[in-house]
Amino acid sequence: MLVFGLLVWFTMTFVWPLMRQAMDEREQKIADGLAAAERGQSDLQRAKVQADGIITDAREQAREIVEQASARATDIVEGARSDGESEKRRQLDSARAEIETQIGRARDELRGEVAAIAVAAAEKVLAREIDGKAHADLLDRLADEL
Repeated sequence: MLVFGLLVWFTMTFVWPLMRQAMDEREQKIADGLAAAERGQSDLQRAKVQADGIITDAREQAREIVEQASARATDIVEGARSDGESEKRRQLDSARAEIETQIGRARDELRGEVAAIAVAAAEKVLAREIDGKAHADLLDRLADEL
């Protein structure tokens, strides 16, 4: 019994404190690990919330950019359409003016030809020559009448 008592006393005095210290250190490491895991979990949750917010903001910005691009494209199309319409009107006005000019020239040429034909016909009918001044006066009168 004495040896057993000595073994218990020796174990409680020298071995047990070393074992208890090792167990306390291990317990502390486990507790620190669990606390770090909880902090990591909460950091992960915060990071997820922050990432969701960033993704939402990015989607909103992308939507706004698409809307702005669409509006800009519509503006460009409308601008091109109005420029095309104004160019069409300008070309039509230019063509009408050219047509009017051509009609005026054709009328003037026609008047001259009609006057020449009339003078030739009058010469043949009268069988005489009209002098230059009378001829010019007659052409002017005929041109005015036409």
